[in-house]
Amino acid sequence: MKRAGQKAAISVESLFRKFGNFTAVDGISFEVSSGEIFAFLGPNGAGKTTTIKMLTTLLHPTRGKMMVNGFDPVHEKDAARHSFGIVFQDPSLDDELTAQENMEFHGVLYGIPNVLRRERISYLLDLVELSERKNSLVRTFSGGMKRRLEIARGLLHHPKILFLDEPTLGLDPQTRNKIWEYVKSLNKKEGMTIFFTTHYMDEAEKVADRIAIIDNGKIVAQGTAGELKKTTKSKSLEESFLKLTGHHIREENSSPKDRMRLDRRLWRR
Repeated sequence: MKRAGQKAAISVESLFRKFGNFTAVDGISFEVSSGEIFAFLGPNGAGKTTTIKMLTTLLHPTRGKMMVNGFDPVHEKDAARHSFGIVFQDPSLDDELTAQENMEFHGVLYGIPNVLRRERISYLLDLVELSERKNSLVRTFSGGMKRRLEIARGLLHHPKILFLDEPTLGLDPQTRNKIWEYVKSLNKKEGMTIFFTTHYMDEAEKVADRIAIIDNGKIVAQGTAGELKKTTKSKSLEESFLKLTGHHIREENSSPKDRMRLDRRLWRR
């Protein structure tokens, strides 16, 4: 549901994605308002990453409609890509380049003029507190430093929407909190729309304006954290999530190698 007076930054209607006989995304519909922080939650293999890949032009839907910042990700790929930034679930930095070089490469891909590109790189590396390590090879960085660099890189072309696919996976609590400070600041100062997935329910409860929960390819609930807890008569979002999706352990539907191959399609435009 759109907020009063706001247009939809992301609109999805009856979206399907099949892999052979397997339906990964099964007729989902939702909207994300411009300037909203929206959490897209679900167990492993529920359809979260498949949905993000369709929204970000990496996969074509089997059928259904999508709009991202007013562009169709299927028929207007370049325009859609220039309107969003993304931090992938799997690492996508080049470890043999420096932080500065990774940023430069991204800026060249997006056609950002030299002087403006250097200005933005300097600003963003300072924002994520990596200016002093800009000439260090990325392979020397910790997991948290790499994540911060990926966020800076995703913001280089001033996107209207930022997609974050489990951006804090495996990070310590201090680094997780710092990353969300950056993200909330961008949302507040620039009105940037944030669409993220996470397995940390506390992150979604603290950060998201609204939440959608997907399970077995279908959206089973949408609303604020408070609304979801009230509907399921739960004391926490985690309890609500488990009531909606069950307690059994899930497995991923694709291997890390398969996901990495799909993710890198974005760079081969």
